[in-house]
Amino acid sequence: MDRIFRGILKYIKTDREKMVEQFITVRNNPEPKAVFFTCMDSRMIPSRFTETNVGDMFIVRNAGNIIPHSQHFLDELTTNEPAALELACVVNDIRHIIVCGHSDCKAMNLLYRLRDEEFASKDNRRISPLRAWLCTHAMSSLDKYRQLELAGFESPLIFQSETPMRKVVAYIDPENKFTIEDKLSQVNCLQQMQNIASYGFLKKRLETHDLHIHALWFDIYTGDIYYFSRQRKRFVEINENTLPSLNEEVLKYYS
Repeated sequence: MDRIFRGILKYIKTDREKMVEQFITVRNNPEPKAVFFTCMDSRMIPSRFTETNVGDMFIVRNAGNIIPHSQHFLDELTTNEPAALELACVVNDIRHIIVCGHSDCKAMNLLYRLRDEEFASKDNRRISPLRAWLCTHAMSSLDKYRQLELAGFESPLIFQSETPMRKVVAYIDPENKFTIEDKLSQVNCLQQMQNIASYGFLKKRLETHDLHIHALWFDIYTGDIYYFSRQRKRFVEINENTLPSLNEEVLKYYS
């Protein structure tokens, strides 16, 4: 806690005045442009690596950047993630939803271990909220990964897109640069796009192309950030060379 307290003192001395000015500027009319779902991992600092500021976007974090599929909420049960989607996209009329996964994700590493039936047993889930969370809401990602594995990591995966008639075709790590768990993390990232599209309160906006879902993936050991390109059917590193074509694609698919 001493480190936290000293950090607060440093903020008071160096950044508070500037931040308060920004808070006052957006107080009456904040206009966030995106809702950003990412992992709670302490190494993920999305406002820093996107250079966003006060009022720019909502950020929702959990273990594994997971958005539960709507099929889990046929009764009165719900969780934070769909509530955040409604607050962002219905109440605040945000047009862009971003899901951002990352390398060496501890939740994805654990999900990979859940292939073992004993490790994923009900008894073990009862003593581990994290295992229960992943077994309930991330097994669809593991099932997709198994498809990839059975195909020798060469065939593309198919994900449901914003509407029943639209599909996302994805080649995962075709250069074989990443670990097995990182491949699973990328699969999981795309699976969350499919989960988001399952919510009825988003249906109309998705069908009319008034709401758009994107996927990013962050390599924490190199600092490289990847955008899932529907046109190229893969995660593409964002840099000065790729930015023009990625911007063109976004204008084409999401304008």
